[in-house]
Amino acid sequence: MELLRFTTKGIYCEQAGVYIDPVRRVDKALITHAHSDHAVAGHRHYLATQQTALLLRHRLGKKPLIQGIAYNYPLKINGVTVSFHPAGHVFGSAQIRLEYKGEVWVVSGDYKLINDRISEPFEPVKCHTFVTETTFGMPRFVWEPQETIFHRIYAWWQRNKEEGRISVLMGYPLGKSQHLLAFLSEFGGNIYVHNETELINQIIRNAGTKLAAFSIYNKHSREEELNGALIIAPPSIRKSPWLYNLKNYSLAMVSGWISAKKRPQQTLFGDSGFALSDHADFPGLVQAVTSTGAERIITMHGYAAQFARSLNEMGFRAETALQ
Repeated sequence: MELLRFTTKGIYCEQAGVYIDPVRRVDKALITHAHSDHAVAGHRHYLATQQTALLLRHRLGKKPLIQGIAYNYPLKINGVTVSFHPAGHVFGSAQIRLEYKGEVWVVSGDYKLINDRISEPFEPVKCHTFVTETTFGMPRFVWEPQETIFHRIYAWWQRNKEEGRISVLMGYPLGKSQHLLAFLSEFGGNIYVHNETELINQIIRNAGTKLAAFSIYNKHSREEELNGALIIAPPSIRKSPWLYNLKNYSLAMVSGWISAKKRPQQTLFGDSGFALSDHADFPGLVQAVTSTGAERIITMHGYAAQFARSLNEMGFRAETALQ
């Protein structure tokens, strides 16, 4: 019997009686990070890193039992040794390692290899089987250096300022927004954050991570104060009345999907777009797989079949996850 099985509820370890990032309600869930597509509501018991547990309590409330565990701490669950290791995706994100009778599996969750200055950097974990995400698992996805992207964002911001416009930059409240703030704050200038983002920022600061304080944009903010400023807000503001109450603004999106050859409708990205991702690009995925020394690679989430095929052509033993 395989240590892990891929089911319609999620990745299941029968020996330990736990699911990893289950998408349907279960009794015991191991959570790689706090994004809602990996940490759905309704489970009875959540186990995650201490940092992710803080975020889960903020999002899910006090009703579920949410337990936090330190990185690299081995926990025995019915004979299976479980531990959480940095994934570099967002604050608190982790790969999950499971060992039973000498066999080691690692489930990557989402990850990236570049240092965003907020999340714990990706840590290669040796294993026999590595289950990897493949969000950008096609050779065409190769990121430019992040410093290049940040200088490009700053140039866009300054151009808008010179032309009397407010710069509105869309990024997810957890992960992308902190990544942006950690780097763009070095350029100086007037930066505002949306209240939804600031709630996450406060949790991160209270956990001891260095993150500067910024002004909060709300309905009481006066447009004359915002002139030439940068506002970092979640993508949901595209449907928010406050955005369209601004008289003169430029709207841009930050996403790895900006680099795709076939771009979605322009309205999804605003006037501009910047290809910065909290996921590994194709070379990063290959580097991560190589670093594990795994004998077997299982691909999921994204371009799973294409990435498995690429790995097999490189000499790895790879397959897609089957439910």
